Amino acid sequence: MRIARVELYALELPFTEPFIISGGRIEARRSVVVVLHDDEGHVGYGEAAPDELPFYSEETLASARHLITHVLAPRVAGRAFDSPEMVDAALRENVRGNPFARAGIETAAWDLEAHRRGTGLAQLVAERLGVVPAARVVCGVALGIPEDRQPDTLTRRVADALGHGYQRVKIKVAPGWDAVAVAAARAGMVGTDVPLTVDANGAYVWPEHERALRALDDAGLLYIEQPLAPDELVGHARLAHALQTPVCLDETLRDAAAARQVVALDGPTVWNLKVHRVGGLSEACRIVRVAAECGARLWAGTMPESGIGSQADIAVAALPACVYPSDVEPSARWFGRSADVIKLTMSKDGHIAVPGVSVGRLLDAGRFRSVTRGLQ
Repeated sequence: MRIARVELYALELPFTEPFIISGGRIEARRSVVVVLHDDEGHVGYGEAAPDELPFYSEETLASARHLITHVLAPRVAGRAFDSPEMVDAALRENVRGNPFARAGIETAAWDLEAHRRGTGLAQLVAERLGVVPAARVVCGVALGIPEDRQPDTLTRRVADALGHGYQRVKIKVAPGWDAVAVAAARAGMVGTDVPLTVDANGAYVWPEHERALRALDDAGLLYIEQPLAPDELVGHARLAHALQTPVCLDETLRDAAAARQVVALDGPTVWNLKVHRVGGLSEACRIVRVAAECGARLWAGTMPESGIGSQADIAVAALPACVYPSDVEPSARWFGRSADVIKLTMSKDGHIAVPGVSVGRLLDAGRFRSVTRGLQ
């Protein structure tokens, strides 16, 4: 495929309420949308969606926008590539890190191929891995720390989520908001067998916070997600053996190289695979292959992105390797009704259908024009 033209757009979708984690808060989804065109009228869409401040990763929206505009987009514009994997290789050359920026262009290249072939991202990714994608994915809800820090608020949100059909509840925790948060969540889950997980986003230190982590270990959780800092590979490996509850890696799982190091250290084998955090679908496929070799259990996470970026998340969530409910959620949960540029809807039993067409065929063009502005 020859990438004849690259278009860049700034997208902004306000959240219905702030999303608060241990390190910071997000008021809106602001991202860079990448649109790739070939010479034959085909188009591919991707989204670069890091946060505006570096509390989740070192990369920020401003740095991603700069790199895409001045370095990465010029590398692919006017060039022909045999595959999206070759686009990935071109974006990586002499560029360390910056996975969100690379993923914006790389996922657009996958979508361009999907459009050219008349298929969807999930089918294309599954074909590369020699598997069959699911027709629909199981959805779990991700609930942030309540702005008022009141347990009753979290209890109500959990009960409301279960009423909508979510098949797994995840709550954000931090030192001082852990045992009380779990108790509040359990209060909203009475009478159900839906699993509960917690996500610390690296807020704990071992062994300084051993008492708090031991308390979480006794809480009957499906897994404890990213308790320690992202670079604590050895720490997570030790913690995984110190606790009975499985430890799940998120920010630590930067790429396939990190995954192989975790395996070599006999570390955690539950992995949250976020397409954009690892640099795109090519790297996601590499991680899936590592997981298959070591028996790691996967699920797909989100930032969350708009309906554009969520299509890559759905493609991963549809893989057989993803055995736990993923963080793919309906658009109304984040942005309200009819606000997203691609409307994601969830069934009453907590599933989202896997599209069989490319992103552009799902896009609400009018809505896209109203929430974006051109960068080039």
